[in-house]
Amino acid sequence: MTAFAALADVLARYPSEATILAADEATRERDDSRIEAALIDATAEVRAILAARYTRAELDRIDDDSRGALRIYTTDIALYRVALSFGRSNERVKERYDVAIARLNAIGKGTAALTFDGPGGGGTGGTDGTVTGAVSPNEAMIIANERVMTRDRLRGW
Repeated sequence: MTAFAALADVLARYPSEATILAADEATRERDDSRIEAALIDATAEVRAILAARYTRAELDRIDDDSRGALRIYTTDIALYRVALSFGRSNERVKERYDVAIARLNAIGKGTAALTFDGPGGGGTGGTDGTVTGAVSPNEAMIIANERVMTRDRLRGW
């Protein structure tokens, strides 16, 4: 599972908060392993929310714009998790977390959306009535028999 955000993203966006929230109690230096663990948990949380609407294959195909939005949400969720773990939460961190969760829920419900590289879900129906390929939970699939009247079959009439 690829994380939607990395330690470098957190440090680029919130350098001082990352240092304060993830500081080791003994050395008072930033503990990067705490942030990296929170990023993995935050990515899992984001994927769980978006699973209501998108498959894993679709989330792996998101374009740069959607990846940037998910990076912001994942960073905010991760910082909130770090702050909560060590009793260092504040209103700004909580507010950003709440906004991120609200926007992810909107995407999951369909009132907002992600954009992708390439075509949509792309699932195809087999002759036995099964659906193959990546199909979104909200994607309508039509499975029908092979076409009877085609140009090739009607030649000569």
